[in-house]
Amino acid sequence: MSRNELPTLAPDALVDQYLNYLRVEKGLAGQTIEAYSRDLTRYLDFLHRNEVHAIAETDASMILRHLIELRSQELGARSRARHLVALRGFYRFCFQEKILSEDPSRMVELPKIGFKLPDVLSVEEIHALIQSPDPSRPQGVRDIAMLELLYAAGLRVSELIGVRVPDVNLEAGFVRVTGKGAKQRLVPIGQYAREKIQFYLQNARNRLINGRSSVYLFIGRQGKPLTRQGFWKLLKRYGQQTGIEKRLTPHSFRHSFATHLLEGGADLRAVQIMLGHVDISTTQIYTHVANDQLKQAHRKFHPRG
Repeated sequence: MSRNELPTLAPDALVDQYLNYLRVEKGLAGQTIEAYSRDLTRYLDFLHRNEVHAIAETDASMILRHLIELRSQELGARSRARHLVALRGFYRFCFQEKILSEDPSRMVELPKIGFKLPDVLSVEEIHALIQSPDPSRPQGVRDIAMLELLYAAGLRVSELIGVRVPDVNLEAGFVRVTGKGAKQRLVPIGQYAREKIQFYLQNARNRLINGRSSVYLFIGRQGKPLTRQGFWKLLKRYGQQTGIEKRLTPHSFRHSFATHLLEGGADLRAVQIMLGHVDISTTQIYTHVANDQLKQAHRKFHPRG
């Protein structure tokens, strides 16, 4: 179906076209598209119950009514904000395709959810976590290399477990990362990570893979790639061993990576590229973290702080 036929479509068909647009033209990951689909399907159900048969019949008040209904169903502010983000993208698509003469979602403000600083580990806490695995066991050697790479490159856990052996260039000091929407980026890694990965490849990986064949760098049980759940369990155990009381997740390493770089004077644009953020506004959250910590340091150490 061509785009100039879109204005004749019912809301359900328009949503299908929008999701296909996100998949094909925007290259969004499957999980992201599924989340948009769930939220938009809920909106479509709301429109059907209110006997709305065309997107042109909707307006800002209709969107507000939907959000109020979600609140009455005890959906939290963060979840309602996510719903509105999905609706804004859909309405923006309809406006761009000239299905609507204006975008009614622009009139609706996001629910106030407050600003929550991400959990940031200190350099000492990162060091303690990396030292936690038992280096006398092949699994421990693997885990040390994983934690070093996670912090060295600021990876998401899905990116970490997806790293293949050819993706790592130890001589040049880079790792090729496949991020959201299958987009690839090159991220530099330092000497610590390079040494630990080299040691893992030379001394532990073959013992873990046990004669099997796998292109993935980090191997789990029976020579299979390590899973997200498997890594979460490992990290939780090492957090307990080190006595870290902060809420510890794989993303804690990513938050710490970005914050420590900015505190050290790194350029925001460079951090954006290394994190794989499409929009620099996503990266700017870390400037809030760094600035907050700078203010704390100023209050503590300045004579008139």
